[in-house]
Amino acid sequence: MSRLARFGELRRALPLTAAALLLVSLALPVWRITLTAPQYVETLVVELYAYPRLAGDFVEVQRLNHYVGFYYPDPVYVEPNYEVNERAVAVPEWVLGPVLFVALAAGAVVSALAPSARALARRLRYQLAGTVALFAATGAIIQYRLYQTGHSLDPAAPLSGVDGFTPPLVGTYEVANISGNAWLGPGGYLAALAVALLAVAYLLRESEATVGDLPDLLRAAPDRVRERVGRNRDERDERGRRERPGADSPDATERGRGGARGGPP
Repeated sequence: MSRLARFGELRRALPLTAAALLLVSLALPVWRITLTAPQYVETLVVELYAYPRLAGDFVEVQRLNHYVGFYYPDPVYVEPNYEVNERAVAVPEWVLGPVLFVALAAGAVVSALAPSARALARRLRYQLAGTVALFAATGAIIQYRLYQTGHSLDPAAPLSGVDGFTPPLVGTYEVANISGNAWLGPGGYLAALAVALLAVAYLLRESEATVGDLPDLLRAAPDRVRERVGRNRDERDERGRRERPGADSPDATERGRGGARGGPP
């Protein structure tokens, strides 16, 4: 197989596709928050990018947050496209978002360029583990910053007496008369799809199946799943028999027959 043709293998094509998705996700919001409040007829939407930039109804939401003393974070090193309050929580690591996405995309490309099947399998393992670990760490950091922000409410806010709260990275929450829901944005979905493609590439690390074989693989997938489930069930039954020594031995069988005839044990 020529060097160029090797990139038609799914175990190499999928990491390259994942790299492209990670780069495209930088141009799209990765996180989306919807808010409802009695004073607004329509649902307000705020979208956040992987770098200090907001989109949607962030100006209106900033006015709404002002009532409870909840402010957008301060990226410190760059000027965002929104007004930063002096009491805002500093989040300097936000500027590193593009670095993370580009680094993961570069790693996926390097994995696909592995010179041998053995090196490819090793790189795919490291790439998948590193991508999952870095995204998990990023999520943990964001959740901690949300906790900081929700527990650093401005005591001079017009609506006083609001208890500290922790907005979830993903999920719903309520504060005062404001209801919010946080979920992935378009860029977040692309990043999640990139991780899924890396996982599939790792599962196919020993396979030379190409992009052209994909329709056949998809058609055969249900049968493979059923076969795997049946094999797991058989292995489970076999382990159960091993844990009951003598259950299938001739003596045990004879005793069972004798008991059925009403004879002596």
